[in-house]
Amino acid sequence: MPTTPQQLPILWRDEHLVAVYKPAGWLVHRTGLDAGETRFVMQTLRDQLGRHVYPVHRLDKGTCGVLVMALHSDAARALSQAFEQGATHKRYLALVRGWAPEAAEVDHALKPDDAPADAPVQDAHTRFRRLARLSLPEPSDGRFATTRASLVLAEPTTGRRHQIRRHLKHLAHPIIGDATHGKGPLNRWWAERLGLQRLWLHAWQLTVPHPATGAAVVIESGLDWPAAPAGLAGRDPAPAPAADWQRLLAMLPWQA
Repeated sequence: MPTTPQQLPILWRDEHLVAVYKPAGWLVHRTGLDAGETRFVMQTLRDQLGRHVYPVHRLDKGTCGVLVMALHSDAARALSQAFEQGATHKRYLALVRGWAPEAAEVDHALKPDDAPADAPVQDAHTRFRRLARLSLPEPSDGRFATTRASLVLAEPTTGRRHQIRRHLKHLAHPIIGDATHGKGPLNRWWAERLGLQRLWLHAWQLTVPHPATGAAVVIESGLDWPAAPAGLAGRDPAPAPAADWQRLLAMLPWQA
């Protein structure tokens, strides 16, 4: 559907749920922790659809991609329960430092970033698979002659805050652009070359049980990997907010 800067691309909609493409830099809802922000998915979508929407999960402010909202309270209850019980399947893409392992599984308990020191940890589990890697012939660090990076598929089976970001840091492959868990000099180096400062984490695909029928609903962000060649006939472009990710996939010398 046509979009304006004040609208969100609709990826899926029926009478029970709606899925949108959340742009990077947007909050899901208002919060006192980021009082200066003016872009909120809930309020924008409510105005766009002319009806109330119910949050059932969230994405971090810096993360873009698939976000689902319920359209009535019964659907919200069913979808929230599906997320809480691990009945959903989430797939993310991340641009990370260095050459990540071909496959990795991280079972590393976490506690909230702002939790007191004596707070209990929570189980957290993520599967990772490297989709591609690259090596650029210029150093981002004076100790090395080249700069390496990987495109990683992340599949979290639990839903802890910043889980993917923290588990990739645990693997020593932090996400490029992660100001909290990454490396500032490297983030700035990549921002200069890509012309954009952002967290390179993308909610690529989400599978949820339909709140009315229980059937699996697979919702994709519209991002192509491998990246479709520019101008390829018959292909719809990714939603405008995903253009930065599509450009990232197309412009760099990836080795699958």
